[in-house]
Amino acid sequence: MTGRVTQPTVDDIQLAIHHLTETTGKPPTVLAPAGRLGLSNTTFRRHFPDIAADLKQRRTRDPASPAAAASRFDQLQHDNTTLRRDNRQLREHLDLAAANIQRLTLENHRLRQQLETTAKVTTMGRRLASGHCQIQDRQQ
Repeated sequence: MTGRVTQPTVDDIQLAIHHLTETTGKPPTVLAPAGRLGLSNTTFRRHFPDIAADLKQRRTRDPASPAAAASRFDQLQHDNTTLRRDNRQLREHLDLAAANIQRLTLENHRLRQQLETTAKVTTMGRRLASGHCQIQDRQQ
């Protein structure tokens, strides 16, 4: 079993961050000051969440930082989310188009029936297997 490690103070952490920033010329990752102070990344994040969030935000704002560029995983997640949203919108548009086609088909059929009734058009039925036609006379 390991003994209890004394936690560094906020001033110790700020001093380490300042030194790392001066040395590298860019804001450090959370892992750098944690390692410098003898803490694991998880322990550092657990005990100093505000400082960890601040470091992350600083690196995101620094365009020269490699962490500022989205990692491949983050980019894939973003692309996946975008594609899912686009796919959902396209599905909605497709469903709407299908509903409009159905409505227009029914409306067209009804209008043709009205036109045929008004013009007193005789409709010929389907051809039977014996070769004879059924003739239907529409008189109203």
